[in-house]
Amino acid sequence: MPDLWAALCLVLVLEGLLLFAAPGAWKRAVAQLLAMGERSLRVAGAVMIGLGLLALQWIRG
Repeated sequence: MPDLWAALCLVLVLEGLLLFAAPGAWKRAVAQLLAMGERSLRVAGAVMIGLGLLALQWIRG
């Protein structure tokens, strides 16, 4: 369970870095996301979940 909390904290750090370093790019990305349909967002989310799980499996060996 501590690994899960550590991972969630790292997500916050990475998202904060993106907002801090490139707020304009972040706003444009959000605008593009708002323009996408729900189905496209779900597919993108599923792909990201799959890639994240594969990367985690590879890193954890």
